[in-house]
Amino acid sequence: MLVYWRPGRQKSLQRLYQLFIQPGDIAFDIGAHLGDRSAAFHALGAHVIALEPQPELAKWFQRIVRHPTVTLLPLAAGPEPGFADIAISSRHPTLSTLALNWREQIGTRNESFRQVRWEQQLCVPVTTLDQLIEQYGEPSFIKVDVEGFEADVLAGLNQPVAALSVEFVAGALDVGRACVVRLEMLGSYRFNAIAGEQRRFHWPTWQTPETIIDWFSTQADGLASGDLYACRADHPALGRSY
Repeated sequence: MLVYWRPGRQKSLQRLYQLFIQPGDIAFDIGAHLGDRSAAFHALGAHVIALEPQPELAKWFQRIVRHPTVTLLPLAAGPEPGFADIAISSRHPTLSTLALNWREQIGTRNESFRQVRWEQQLCVPVTTLDQLIEQYGEPSFIKVDVEGFEADVLAGLNQPVAALSVEFVAGALDVGRACVVRLEMLGSYRFNAIAGEQRRFHWPTWQTPETIIDWFSTQADGLASGDLYACRADHPALGRSY
């Protein structure tokens, strides 16, 4: 709560996302956690579809973010519909994950994860981005923060969307590269990044897929974590400098 709902954070999130979201747009929040991003999307006038499969986090989300235009679904997203096991960390619930290999390796590759333990497993229903689009409409923005499962989520998307973000973490930058490769298959995209919980883009202009793949291959300037943003090549945000 102190991290995600500290004073001033909502205003800074809204300033960031107004590049991608206009009143009346649809926005997807995949891995909604405590709802801070969903709240920002809603404040910008979006119809929000939020996915959070962890029951305890979903309860907090419902207490904090209440509005008829925000729909919370107790689902995970993945490459195909069905069911999957989510590993839950009771001490660090926002680090819970469906990515088995990521969970087994991240502690040895990233020191900040060394003490994280996933003590519980819960079988949860899984949908796909394609199914969400078919049911709710095409989003102007999709945020994906699912602890190493980001590329699997994008594997369930078979059409280009206007803009999205995916989390990346040091020690598992191959996930970020896989996301770029997947988006290249869907359309022409340009990319930028934000370090950690900052609100400033890493580059003053948007970068090519080749630049981002090389950046991940050279350890992403040593960043511990962040979010990679992608816009279609015709998106208005690309005409701005940062």
